[in-house]
Amino acid sequence: MANYFLGIDVGTGSARAGLFDQQGTLLASAKADIAIWHEAGGIVEQSSNDIWRAVCTSVREAVRKAGVPPETVAGVGFDATCSLVVLGADGQPLPIGPSGDPERNIIVWMDHRATEQARRINSTGEAVLSYVGGSISPEMETPKLLWLAENMPQTFTGAWQFMDLADFLTWRATASLARSVCTVTCKWTYLAHENRWDEGYFRRAGLGQLADEAFRRIGTEVVPGGTALGSGLTSQAAADLGLKPGTPVAAGLIDAHAGGVGTVGARGNVGNVLTRMAYVFGTSACTMSSTQEPAFVQGVWGPYFSAMIPGLWLNEGGQSAAGAAIDHLVRMHPASERAAKMARDSATSLSQWLSLEAERRGGASAAPELVGEVHVVPEFLGNRAPFADPDARGLIAGLGMDADLDSLIALYLAGICGLGYGARQIVQVLGGKNVLIDTIVVSGGAGQSPLVRQLLADTTGKVVAAPTSEEPVLLGSAILGAVAAGQHRDIAEAMSSMSTIGETYQPSPIAAGWHEKRFKAFEMLQQTARAIRSGSY
Repeated sequence: MANYFLGIDVGTGSARAGLFDQQGTLLASAKADIAIWHEAGGIVEQSSNDIWRAVCTSVREAVRKAGVPPETVAGVGFDATCSLVVLGADGQPLPIGPSGDPERNIIVWMDHRATEQARRINSTGEAVLSYVGGSISPEMETPKLLWLAENMPQTFTGAWQFMDLADFLTWRATASLARSVCTVTCKWTYLAHENRWDEGYFRRAGLGQLADEAFRRIGTEVVPGGTALGSGLTSQAAADLGLKPGTPVAAGLIDAHAGGVGTVGARGNVGNVLTRMAYVFGTSACTMSSTQEPAFVQGVWGPYFSAMIPGLWLNEGGQSAAGAAIDHLVRMHPASERAAKMARDSATSLSQWLSLEAERRGGASAAPELVGEVHVVPEFLGNRAPFADPDARGLIAGLGMDADLDSLIALYLAGICGLGYGARQIVQVLGGKNVLIDTIVVSGGAGQSPLVRQLLADTTGKVVAAPTSEEPVLLGSAILGAVAAGQHRDIAEAMSSMSTIGETYQPSPIAAGWHEKRFKAFEMLQQTARAIRSGSY
């Protein structure tokens, strides 16, 4: 009987499940939307019960569509956003915000309520901060824990466990409290290369209670991604998911890191695991590069040991808003409603429609004529890397009074170029620390457009490659499931066996001069914005 592997991805807006065969071919996938609440003060919340419901719905539908018996699912892997889940006694949800609703028990990754707490933690100058690029982000978990301790002490004191979302999902599936090296190293300051939490850091940060408890509420068993957990699916979880009890479940990964696993080790003739940078282009954008020795790069998170590929160090950069930034940008334009209707009529999203329209007008090679003098710095939710500046905001220069579709397309293309110039900055600072990138492997829904891929190649000056799998993030999680099931010896072997590089995009030498000038303008706009905010102009 054939074996199949299930990858489950919980993003910001939906839970998705994909069933893959032993070669990494997708048989079927399904998704279910999840609820999200936004409030003033940078508050963004979700519900762990709602997310588990969506996971179960998507898994049952994917297996049904694949038409395979549930008992042929030989391994399960999870990935999720790096969001903070708070559980009380018996695993029940606790309230984590002003609403007081216990069902809203997740502080979402993009929640920036803890910006002040992050500033105070950074002011301590603790040595552990050198392993998060020198500056901790309010997107990470210790500032959020400090916010809870200061603003909702009853929840903080009464919590039974604090978990990253991927670890919550594996606990819900297996009853194992083991944490993934990926989650706690990348977002909680666990020192994986020394197999320990830094007690002094937690005390100086104002979270000494966690140290007093020997860290039992944030994880005392930490294992690599792909490790088989507990005795596999519990009877209750198996019934919820429609799968067989005891099915092996792997320790999970953060969603972007699953995208890295699904791409950077793929078979192909461009780059290798040490010279490829994964660019996971979704609501936000994450960049991941691996090294044999630790590279300390100011403003780029890490180095993290074994956080994505066991035995290698990881540097993680990216943009706090990418697909979301482009959506926000174009919807500000007067022609957006007209274009959105045309997109709906053609059964595409607005961004997809704009990409196709730009292609019809000449695509990336026609960008100088199509864009004109419009410049965009799409940092609407801050700069994650390389400046670690959560207060940065978007800038648009060169707007006229045009309200037609051509000017909307110009704004869209300028926004995509802005994301590319941000990626170029990350590549440059990595290169300054001898992390030499020759290939960017792009994945994620927003990166499926050939136009976007070519513009990314042109703006960064690097080869851009796309995996053959249309669902590389789901594939990355399925790879974890295959390792947990014993199908492969380790993640490195599984990546090479189950993923392949497909199309490649070379940077255009004709466009190089134009992008060089615009990159300089991009950096000037960033510098001007910083000067205005600091009052130093």
